[in-house]
Amino acid sequence: MRWSGQSVDVDDGALPGLARLGLIRSVRTPEFQGITFHEVLCKSALNKVPAASMLPFQYTVNGYRGCSHACRYCFARPTHEYLDFDSGQDFDTQVVVKTNVADVLRRELRRPSWTGETVALGTNTDPYQRAEGRYALMPGIIGALTDSGTPFSILTKGTLLRRDLPVLTEAVRRVEVSVAVSLAVGDPVLHSAIEPGTPTPQARLGLIAAIREAGLPCHVMVAPVLPRLTDSVAHLDDLLGRIAAAGATSVTVFGLHLRGSTRGWFMDWLAGAYPDLVGEYRQLYRRGAYLPADYRAMLAQRAAPLVAKHGLARGGSFRESGARPTVAPAVAAPTQPALF
Repeated sequence: MRWSGQSVDVDDGALPGLARLGLIRSVRTPEFQGITFHEVLCKSALNKVPAASMLPFQYTVNGYRGCSHACRYCFARPTHEYLDFDSGQDFDTQVVVKTNVADVLRRELRRPSWTGETVALGTNTDPYQRAEGRYALMPGIIGALTDSGTPFSILTKGTLLRRDLPVLTEAVRRVEVSVAVSLAVGDPVLHSAIEPGTPTPQARLGLIAAIREAGLPCHVMVAPVLPRLTDSVAHLDDLLGRIAAAGATSVTVFGLHLRGSTRGWFMDWLAGAYPDLVGEYRQLYRRGAYLPADYRAMLAQRAAPLVAKHGLARGGSFRESGARPTVAPAVAAPTQPALF
């Protein structure tokens, strides 16, 4: 891997968690100011999803751990603690790259025991975060899944997915594929505060349009909806209207959940940005990670007519562009109940 002006700093003793993963080297480059990439050789690529999660897929593949998108609410933050990193700033700036993930995946998919279950990409950290522009792990992952006849789904906020649209349009001729874009914040000011490393809402709307122009259906995850910040009728109506105008074929809407150390990281941000909401959030989440049933019911009742208004109900019409591809069900975030 060529890096312009790179510096290499490896200290296995200081990074015991990474050493367990097979650390090759740690790389910093001016192109990614403030971010360190830890290149590792993974021993396995397929991750089995616990049955208790009750998700519509049994396996995931994650080429990266940690994410430069830096979303304040990211549910995957606690996973960084296994690597002896913290779930806050380290999660945003210490990104683990499984450089051999595609080769290991191909080997695992050739096993006689593999029966071709659906594999989900993007359920932990985003496969199209900025590092993907350098490491280009996804074409190899997509190719391995396609060649083995394995159906797969992709969930992303990253507009870099545009690069792989030709690969995906070829893949749908051979396997079931689902593509979903995450877009829950339409206000550009709030977006820059709460999802500082992600493409803008307008850029993601452009990605939705590009996916549709390529002849692929595009599901949109309007999630997480943030109480008192993005749950108003006005915000949801405007955002869903823009999503529909971009050509999305369906949506899923659900509220914020705050699990583990993500809760403290998010609440610290909230205290600085919207201190008047801290008490209300503490009340809403006083019993655990999930919003109370009455709030979830309210959100469902509020969103349902707006989803219908904009023609985004799941299973809605497919506006064809060329041959109709085969599509697997869109994915939802792990352990999070969906409303639509």
